[in-house]
Amino acid sequence: MPPSRHPKKPVSSPSDSDQTRAGLDADDFYYTAEGFVVFTAAYHLKRGYCCKNGCRHCPYGFKKS
Repeated sequence: MPPSRHPKKPVSSPSDSDQTRAGLDADDFYYTAEGFVVFTAAYHLKRGYCCKNGCRHCPYGFKKS
C-alpha cells in the first residue's frame, strides 16, 4: 500500500525527547525515508481500537476501499 499524502510537512529531525513527551515508546513507530511517522502494530494494539484510517500496520484488518 503506497503511503498516503499528508498535508503537514514531515519531521526533518525528530528528537527522542519529543517522542517521550508524546508518550511514545521506541517500538511504537518509525520514520520513513521521507520523514513521515508510521505507527507499528504494537502501538495500534496498545491503543486498543481501529481508527479506520487504513494504517500500514493495522492489526485489526481494516482496509480502505
